[in-house]
Amino acid sequence: MTRTALSPVPVAVEASRDRFEGRTVRCGVVGVGRMGRHHARVYAKDLAGCKLVGVVDASKERREELAEKFECRALERVDQLLDLGVDAVSIATPTIYHWAGAEPLLKAGVACLIEKPLAGDVETAQRLKDLSEGTGSCLMVGHIERFNPVMRAMQKAAAMGQPIIPRFMQVVRVSPMTFRSVDVGVVMDMMIHDIDVVLMMMGGVEPDFIRAAGVSVITPHEDLCNAWLEFNTPHGRCVANVTASRLALKTERVTRITGENAYIKIDYGAKKGNMIRRIANEIQIQEMREQLADGKDLTTLKWDQLVNIEDLKVDDAEPIVMELAEFIDAVRFSRRPAIDAEAGFANVRTAQRIVDAIRRTV
Repeated sequence: MTRTALSPVPVAVEASRDRFEGRTVRCGVVGVGRMGRHHARVYAKDLAGCKLVGVVDASKERREELAEKFECRALERVDQLLDLGVDAVSIATPTIYHWAGAEPLLKAGVACLIEKPLAGDVETAQRLKDLSEGTGSCLMVGHIERFNPVMRAMQKAAAMGQPIIPRFMQVVRVSPMTFRSVDVGVVMDMMIHDIDVVLMMMGGVEPDFIRAAGVSVITPHEDLCNAWLEFNTPHGRCVANVTASRLALKTERVTRITGENAYIKIDYGAKKGNMIRRIANEIQIQEMREQLADGKDLTTLKWDQLVNIEDLKVDDAEPIVMELAEFIDAVRFSRRPAIDAEAGFANVRTAQRIVDAIRRTV
């Protein structure tokens, strides 16, 4: 299926029959720490047609706490989920344990949603992708920013007009150090969110050229990185300038997209954004050009009066609920999920290329 720039989250409807024939989807969670407990809550409370049957965690206290709260089984091992007959499982363990958690499940035909990134290295990501494709088991990667209300609002707005072909993207994702995920650098920890969105906007195509610089300050890995990604497309070149830092004094998550037919700004944290469409402002801009050509003094003209700024219509849906609803729907109707193994693998490979580019500059 061909993906177009800034199209809605792409899914291929390969079958319309409910393979469960209406029965409840039996769900589990492996790893119920900071993110996993939200997966458990959604399966247990927020998704119709789902039942949380078990949670797996190395911490006896943590798994028993969640099991009691959501009335399911507290389990020590992944194979115990198979004994309970699970259909779909979220894996929210640290990245280094993704393969160990997913392998027995995928081999058994159980659908897996693996929290981002798919894996900590390209080789493991490839193995997970190959295993999913070889067994026919559904695999979705939990890049939750795709389900942020402002991202969904942007996609809906973009789909209502002329195609917005990106030419330049400027992305900033910075926050204070939290001392979580310090086993990996800021590229795999934070920038991976924006790599996924940038690659999605480019139709799933990886960059042709990468330049990057990074600095290690607190951890042994890069804590700050700026990456320059170039894409050579049939429409021409597009550049994405992506900055991620976990050394900032405040949190900022903003993306600006300049396209052939529009300019878009999205603020993930504030859950708001706006769009300036070229077609909506052509008359005013043409008049301004003619006045400039005639030598008119326009120094008192205010730029924002020349353009029609459209606020994105953002709903209040919870991203994790939207993400898991997409996953379960893909499992139930045997279709490719929005962020499949191929997309997850491309994100990891691009992230690794960025890290390699940093090392070449040191």
